[in-house]
Amino acid sequence: MENGGEAKFPAFPYKPYSIQIDFMNALYHSLDKGGVSMLESPTGTGKTLSIICSALQWVLDQRQKDQSEKRVESDEKKGKNGEISSDDEPDWIKNFVVNKDNQVDEKKSKKNKHGFASEKYKKRMNKDSHRDLFSRNIDEESFPENKECKRSVKKNDVVDLDDNEFLLEEYESEEEGGIGSLNSKRKGNKFTVNSSSEEEEDEFEEEEEVKLKVYFCSRTHSQISQFVKELRKTIFANEMNVVSLGSRKNFCINEEVLRLGNSTQINERCLELQKSKKKEISKMKNLGAEGKVRRTKASSGCPMLRKHKLQKQFRDEISHQGVLDIEDLVQLGRNIGTCPYYGSRSMITSADLVVLPYQSLLSKASREALGLNLKDSIVIIDEAHNLADSLISMYDAKITLSQLEDVHSHIEKYFGRFRGLLGPGNRRYIQTLLVLTRAFLRVLLNDKDGNRLNTCPDAEKGVRENKTFDSSMAINDFLFSLNIDNINLIKLLQYIKESNIMHKVSGYGDKMTTMQKGSAVKENGESCDNGSILSGFQALANMLLSLTNNDGDGRIIISRKRLSSSGQGAYLKYVMLTGEKIFSEIVHEAHAVLLAGGTLQPIEETRERLFPWLPSDHLHFFSCSHIVPPESILPLAVSHGPSGRSFDFSYGSRSSSTMMEELGLLLRNLATVIPEGIVVFFSSFEYEGQVYDAWKTSGILERILKKKHIFREPRKNTEIEVILKKYKEAIDNPAPKSGAILLAVVGGKISEGINFSDGMGRCIVMVGLPYPSPSDIELLERVKHIESLGDTSSTEIPKLSISEEEYYGGDVQSGFSILRSCRRRGKEYYENLCMKAVNQSIGRAIRHVNDYAAILLVDIRYASDSSKRSFSHPSSKLPQWIKESLVSATNNYGEVHKRLHQFFRFNKNRNCN
Repeated sequence: MENGGEAKFPAFPYKPYSIQIDFMNALYHSLDKGGVSMLESPTGTGKTLSIICSALQWVLDQRQKDQSEKRVESDEKKGKNGEISSDDEPDWIKNFVVNKDNQVDEKKSKKNKHGFASEKYKKRMNKDSHRDLFSRNIDEESFPENKECKRSVKKNDVVDLDDNEFLLEEYESEEEGGIGSLNSKRKGNKFTVNSSSEEEEDEFEEEEEVKLKVYFCSRTHSQISQFVKELRKTIFANEMNVVSLGSRKNFCINEEVLRLGNSTQINERCLELQKSKKKEISKMKNLGAEGKVRRTKASSGCPMLRKHKLQKQFRDEISHQGVLDIEDLVQLGRNIGTCPYYGSRSMITSADLVVLPYQSLLSKASREALGLNLKDSIVIIDEAHNLADSLISMYDAKITLSQLEDVHSHIEKYFGRFRGLLGPGNRRYIQTLLVLTRAFLRVLLNDKDGNRLNTCPDAEKGVRENKTFDSSMAINDFLFSLNIDNINLIKLLQYIKESNIMHKVSGYGDKMTTMQKGSAVKENGESCDNGSILSGFQALANMLLSLTNNDGDGRIIISRKRLSSSGQGAYLKYVMLTGEKIFSEIVHEAHAVLLAGGTLQPIEETRERLFPWLPSDHLHFFSCSHIVPPESILPLAVSHGPSGRSFDFSYGSRSSSTMMEELGLLLRNLATVIPEGIVVFFSSFEYEGQVYDAWKTSGILERILKKKHIFREPRKNTEIEVILKKYKEAIDNPAPKSGAILLAVVGGKISEGINFSDGMGRCIVMVGLPYPSPSDIELLERVKHIESLGDTSSTEIPKLSISEEEYYGGDVQSGFSILRSCRRRGKEYYENLCMKAVNQSIGRAIRHVNDYAAILLVDIRYASDSSKRSFSHPSSKLPQWIKESLVSATNNYGEVHKRLHQFFRFNKNRNCN
């Protein structure tokens, strides 16, 4: 197809609508231009399919263009060679040139006509690469620290051979042997401190990196599966080498590890299994008086990685079966009996298209661990409406009081056991770690003298003795206040990485805990442990790494709250505030970065936070309307209920019994006029529970249930599928009732990734304006930072207090005073958070061209005279396709009911015809 001389998109499986052609052309030209682009297309308009057919068509066209240019160059080169050739040249020279050309042609022939790897070539590549890929243990090179260390213990030293495995290798400080060097002359690594989810780099044999690689990332695994589903509808599914990446939790097929449930524990256990090798003979063997130890060949401790041939089979199967999503890869791994997580990772280099979650691409540590090469590639970030906040949150770091106590205690015990056997370098750095953990504990306990650092009960008592409050500090102020500003954190972090101290201390601690069960117990009988010891060490390392950021990049949150039933006790947290430098690393590497989403506006906030160096007029932004006609959507601002009361769900009014009762009466009336399914969104799980209980007490719930079934969104994501299935069954088989109502929560799983097409979502009800709680100190820190963006004047950023450590009691009114003091950017960011959440929720309905739904915005703040709307009015931030049809003023509920009745009667008759 062609549109006014524009690009052709033959891979589109259907006849595209005009807005889809416009979107694909806009994306295609964005790739021609390179750099950063933002493309907005409402949900339900075929955005994913349009992205696939446009982006991959551009890659195809570009590769064909490059091949044509190379052929021309080759022909020209041959012509020149022919002019200067001489019969005097020896035959072996002539034959060498001919053979070399034949080799080049043979290599080129391994690509099919579209420039992608042919199936036959893929299979051979898989076979050849796997022969070397798994000829050694997967993590032997990835984890230098996992190799058996050469011991430097003198033969006269007395050390139990069982404890010897926990002894650190000699470590030389900068003064003694350069910047942190081990006596074993261990191969140096680029400095990073990876979390367990951003671990080792697999050193597979290098394959030729596919050029013009496309990286498509989205927020959730379900969205990635949806992308793969759409990709299968196109010809590219059979012509491209595609790999889907995901987390260990989603990929793991080791039942023992899966039972842990928690993502962090699954990550840690996976790494531990690869670290603990099963020896062919014995673990260690004493070879006489010299105390020498013989090491034996090892294989992975995880049964899913022991048979290397199965990993090869896994790759071969993917080559035969084509595009697979995460669920398919997991099932394939189960069928073969090999790890799909590492199997999929091993295919990145040869892939034309890599489909992956946000974390894997946006986190630098994850990119390096996975070996992602963004050079001259195409990066497509879908669901980018909250990209800035999602990006910076990946660089947050947090350590709890319990974790600090655990780490401090284990380091002390380790140091006490091995002090006499450690070299000066190790002793110095371990003592530095103790100084830091002691300082962090003091600040959490508000204990100047360190009198409460001995036991778990005393530490918890220390928290109870102090007032409950949070405070924030700049990095430099935090370091100076703890008198640790003279510590070289870069060298310390390098020591942590190279020396393997985390695993040594954790291993020794595990052994001691096993030998002395029941010793580390609080007065109430609970263990002092908070998760694994290793997780606590990793949290400490991440916090130390955060402290190496620039002073203005983030803030330190100090929370001295006592341990509550929710498990949220005292903690230190680094909150990253700026994403500019993080995002620039991606932009400067890639050929093009495309941000796509259903609602990306206001784009200026995103530009200021992520790429302020890019002038507004240089940012390519495209937005299209919806595919549905105006008569298929009815957005209504509902300001009054059936009893005539005004709907005001602001913080001070929403909990009144009259307000909750009026909302119940509204739902009861809606159940009589709206067919099939109604989805109601509340601002939080707490408020949804409060309203539900009020309806139950007043009897309104029983009256609603006479007309429709009611289902509630569960807090646990694992239970959502069951609820949605029951909700759908109630709509498909309504008798004797007329459908169902689903009570959901803004920001929950349902609002972010579940589509309610047709009868599943005939009406979306948004209760109030879901502003985030102003009692959240992290939110207020972001608000203050954003308020200061682009401000070159001397105007002060809103302060929580006048001291260098800003105290905050967590009350809502204090938060509101901060927001009121903002002039523009901070206040607008707060409003945008609310309206983006609204837009994301109401976008769950209207999923295709023949769909229809009503959208009710229930709050007097949505209603206004259109002639008096200001920029900051909620309705001004609604998507254009909703704003154009919005009925913003209704005299009473009777008018709302009448419009709904007419709307559904019209669309029912239209669809029948």
